[in-house]
Amino acid sequence: MGETLTGGEALVRALCGHAVTRVFGIPGTHNLEIYRHLSSYGIRHVLTRHEQGAGYAADGYARVTEHPGVVITTTGPALLNAAAAIGQAYSDSVPLLVVSPGMPLRHPRLATGLLHEARSQTEALRGVAAFSHRVSSVAEIDAAVARAFTLFRTRRPRPAHIEIPLDLLEATEETGPVRLTPPAVPLAPVAAAVERAAEALRGARRPALVLGGGARGAAVPGLALAETLGAPVLTTANGKGIVPETHPLSLGVSLHSPSIQKWLTERDAVLAVGTELAESDLWSAPPALDGTLIRVDLDPDQMYAGLPADIAVVGDARLSLTALLAAVVSSGGVRHRARVADDDPVRRAAVLRAARNAETAGRDSRWIPYLRAVRSVLAEDAVITSDSAQCCYYGALPHLPLGPEGRYLHPTGFGTLGYALPAAIGAKAACPDRQVVALSGDGGLQFTVQELATAVQLRLPLPVVVFDNGGYGEIRDEMAARGDTPTAVDLAPVDLPALARAYGGQGTHAYSPDELAAALTEALRTPGPTLIAIPEETP
Repeated sequence: MGETLTGGEALVRALCGHAVTRVFGIPGTHNLEIYRHLSSYGIRHVLTRHEQGAGYAADGYARVTEHPGVVITTTGPALLNAAAAIGQAYSDSVPLLVVSPGMPLRHPRLATGLLHEARSQTEALRGVAAFSHRVSSVAEIDAAVARAFTLFRTRRPRPAHIEIPLDLLEATEETGPVRLTPPAVPLAPVAAAVERAAEALRGARRPALVLGGGARGAAVPGLALAETLGAPVLTTANGKGIVPETHPLSLGVSLHSPSIQKWLTERDAVLAVGTELAESDLWSAPPALDGTLIRVDLDPDQMYAGLPADIAVVGDARLSLTALLAAVVSSGGVRHRARVADDDPVRRAAVLRAARNAETAGRDSRWIPYLRAVRSVLAEDAVITSDSAQCCYYGALPHLPLGPEGRYLHPTGFGTLGYALPAAIGAKAACPDRQVVALSGDGGLQFTVQELATAVQLRLPLPVVVFDNGGYGEIRDEMAARGDTPTAVDLAPVDLPALARAYGGQGTHAYSPDELAAALTEALRTPGPTLIAIPEETP
């Protein structure tokens, strides 16, 4: 005998069955049946101030826990408010489940003016999510949730949307036991592909490694392979910190550097793991490589995207790199070990880091002293969230060193604004005992600044460091570089620390790196958010 459940309870039961313990969202007229059952199934809820903030918070939660983030919205505008966050999660391969009500099962095709009516939520969401699944019965809800978690656990994780017609949320039907996703077995690489890759790496005189976000679970074999090969290591933004950025072979997040790109094109073997090698990583079109490109990825489509693989290894990154390391070592190690002095990998990495830094020394000098102050205060396992802001992609990505114990969450690819604050809220909700700090600019912060109220309500220490350049600095600079008169890029001054205090948090200014270090130290032991504004000179 099954249970008789409403659609709302069937959903919550299915989420609970898949070990969901926290969701993010805002209740609305059409989703109250979902909210009715959350507490009885032990699921905690974080109330954000906007659905976009809920999406970014769930994204941050997912990245630090490696468990799917879940968002509950109501119909129409609420769901579409979350679309930017869904797009960002798709771009960065984040497991995000968004659940919403939809129009009733027998809702007519012609508009009737029903509250929150939209032409087709599923068609809208299919453009930004991996799939949008509209269920047609209470019993199907289990299958839809299991489908989403199967995607998250067995393939490249992407966001998914489930729509439950609002009349089904209240309807009762007999259902069987909750359907659960079967245990996932990591995809092992094909042995022949591993051997081909190992042979290419064994014979390489000038190898290089590029580690993306898909290599996060392969930090140990990745570093061991780099050391065995004597290969300098680059990471993408999403791969930041997989290899300790203080390691002598680490080049950090440097794919955008012209010096690094030139060096990469001259390698006779490049091993790229869990990365698209995309324009958003390189800040330009992918360069043509002179040597053999070996790509390791869970997603077979990546073997043909961007720079096609010369040798394709499809499989889980950890299993693939472990097998590749064993194959390199067991077959006699690396050939052609003799190198001229200029080819010494540690020396070459140091020279390349210096060249990268010299390229942008004038531009980046305004952020580096403050970022050193941040690094001096934070623990090794701190979580830093980032925005699409100059202080982040020019400053923190290349110049704030991180190791595998920490995490740096950056909105790559889709490049949304307003990510840092709500993502920090999600990360802190997931890891209340870890230090979490948000880095942002004044323009990006004001896309989601209302989430300061969410942080106040959680009462967890959360520093928000804001570099204030009076507007949209990147666009201002691009206009000036084109010879245009900067237009619509300057924002009226806002006393951001006072705004934080108005929400019930703390706020202060830091006019020097020492002041930032002191303010950050205090903020990390103060319940609730503390906004620390750093004024920058503007043209």
